Amino acid sequence: MNERPSLLVAEALTRYYERGAVRALHGVSFEARAGEVVAVTGPSGCGKSTLLSLAGLLDQPTRGRITLGDQDLAHVRHPASYRAHHIGFVFQFHHMVPTMTLAENVAAPMLAVGVPRAARTRRAHEMLDKMGVSARADSLPTNVSGGERQRAAVARALVNGPPLVLADEPTGNLDSRNGKTVVDLLVSHARTHGALVLMATHNPQIAAVADRRIELLDGEVVR
Repeated sequence: MNERPSLLVAEALTRYYERGAVRALHGVSFEARAGEVVAVTGPSGCGKSTLLSLAGLLDQPTRGRITLGDQDLAHVRHPASYRAHHIGFVFQFHHMVPTMTLAENVAAPMLAVGVPRAARTRRAHEMLDKMGVSARADSLPTNVSGGERQRAAVARALVNGPPLVLADEPTGNLDSRNGKTVVDLLVSHARTHGALVLMATHNPQIAAVADRRIELLDGEVVR
């Protein structure tokens, strides 16, 4: 069977802060394919979150290049719109809007891509049902458990069907059972939708689920 083409390509990615005094990444290169789950591992401060920020157009490299499909991310003219169409984010702390229900939080990304209101509502409830939290759809984030909030955060990340999902320590605030549930949902999305999931984690058990591992140390790839 032919391999899928590379979807995300990093070439000598370097990111310095404080006018070069702080080196977050240095010369990081790799390729990742659609349908893969790739774990980015390493100790705190090794550059995992910086790498995901560059891939998610939340930051720009000091040097080097990163492409998603045929798009050089340095040349994206409207980053917010591009992210809404192509990239989903799952964070360790869910970043739910506290005054919105879970369904409203999940529906929010669809506003940016022009989905009509009725379709947004229907799709949000479908995604929450898929994540096993449909009974909590009309609840505020503060009124549900941490595992339920994080599953809703996964639903929000996947609702627009992005080809790239960036998960930054998505299980770091959960117990082992809920953590496994969240990772299983991300893996299922990669397999069934041909998406790339790039997941930063310090947990070796979570990293073991991935197809491949990129290990960082002091901003450089060591394995």
